[in-house]
Amino acid sequence: MASLLSPPLNLPLNKVSHGNLRALAVKPMSKMDYTLSRKNSKQRTHFSAIKNKASLEADVLVKDSVNVETAENNDDFGVVGVHHVGILCENLERSLDFYQNILGLTINEARPHDKLPYRGAWLWVGAEMIHLMELPNPDPLTGRPEHGGRDRHACIAIRHVSKLKDILDKAGIPYTLSRSGRPAIFTRDPDANALEFTQVD
Repeated sequence: MASLLSPPLNLPLNKVSHGNLRALAVKPMSKMDYTLSRKNSKQRTHFSAIKNKASLEADVLVKDSVNVETAENNDDFGVVGVHHVGILCENLERSLDFYQNILGLTINEARPHDKLPYRGAWLWVGAEMIHLMELPNPDPLTGRPEHGGRDRHACIAIRHVSKLKDILDKAGIPYTLSRSGRPAIFTRDPDANALEFTQVD
């Protein structure tokens, strides 16, 4: 079955060309620089002003589908996205049947399936992954909300909610639609893990 997921988004953040140069960001003077500048104003014979120079390697920000803002403190450790979501399962083969044959996800063969002390599989979700882990689930499987949007869940962006609805109907898998009316569908995998699929353009 063909995957319903969007192709991976490739943003050339480390290369500059006329096609991807959208914004040149110059770092503003920080509070510390301003304070230091004011404090040393009497001793400015060799230091007329603090200037922030823009360099194409350090200060060019590519603004494509996300809003990128300049970090102003040293506590920024560089969040770039979600790498993977870990999902517990009781039976790896049963889960793979759902994720591969119903949802159309493919296994990332480059990930270390056999180097961990439990069975598992890494599945591509666009440019990110789901890590299925065959481990005991400490959470109760009964008593979960019927609507997955009221439970812990992972949200996957897709192109066509109506196509996924048809696939789930054909497989006899229950689901609920978004309560807000937006194009989104909630279902559960064989281990009652809630999944949201939201339609994006």
